[in-house]
Amino acid sequence: METTTSVAVPPFLKLLANQVRWQLLEELARSDRRGQELVGLIRQPQNLLSYHLRRLREHALVRERRSAADRRDVYYSIDIQRCRDLFFTAGEQLHPGLAETGKAGSNEWTAEGPRVRVLFLCTHNSARSQMAEGILRLLSGGEVEVASAGTEATRVHPLAIQEMAAMRIDISQQRSKSMDLFVDQPFDYVVTVCDRASESCPVFPGDPERIHWSIPDPSAVEGDEETRVRAFHAAAVDLTARIRYLLIAIRRQRQAL
Repeated sequence: METTTSVAVPPFLKLLANQVRWQLLEELARSDRRGQELVGLIRQPQNLLSYHLRRLREHALVRERRSAADRRDVYYSIDIQRCRDLFFTAGEQLHPGLAETGKAGSNEWTAEGPRVRVLFLCTHNSARSQMAEGILRLLSGGEVEVASAGTEATRVHPLAIQEMAAMRIDISQQRSKSMDLFVDQPFDYVVTVCDRASESCPVFPGDPERIHWSIPDPSAVEGDEETRVRAFHAAAVDLTARIRYLLIAIRRQRQAL
């Protein structure tokens, strides 16, 4: 008599079978959110959401970070790469044909029409938003019109220039700009990369999609040169991963038009 060996359902799939946890990941897939934002979006009691967020954090699918603007607030973000890896690992357990076959974030661009416009905002337009501008410009092959600005203009941080140069991205000619230069311009996406900018972001014409990424400020890191360089590298890695997935979302939305 032939017997069948049953493979246990991957914990990842069991975890996401819960509707509330799935909704939480849906909301966090596009933008980092504060706890109270999630309560309003999902319309569930705060204690219930806290429980499900804890379960997602235990599996390292969701991260939390104290707001740099208001230390009483916590931002939650999704680890897209880990979700992707677990998804394909679970698929491969079912059938080899469901394994990952390609890299995320292909540079191929097939949509026609006006270029998508993206604005990155942070407080000083010195590091995170400047790096994001350079990364998106490179990864999109120039098909996205990208700019960056700050709630106040300062300078482009030398370590941001250095980190981007290590990635073969030249931002040495970029300059720090105030968001006042852009408040009357239409954008498709406005992405805040620091908590202070998110919580003081003005309204832009054309109802652009607002996205927030709660990324630690590398220029605020103290210590020796090596420690500060590591902080800029960590910010660049985080931005690159997020921008790759943002490009996929932009591309699919454009091709659906």
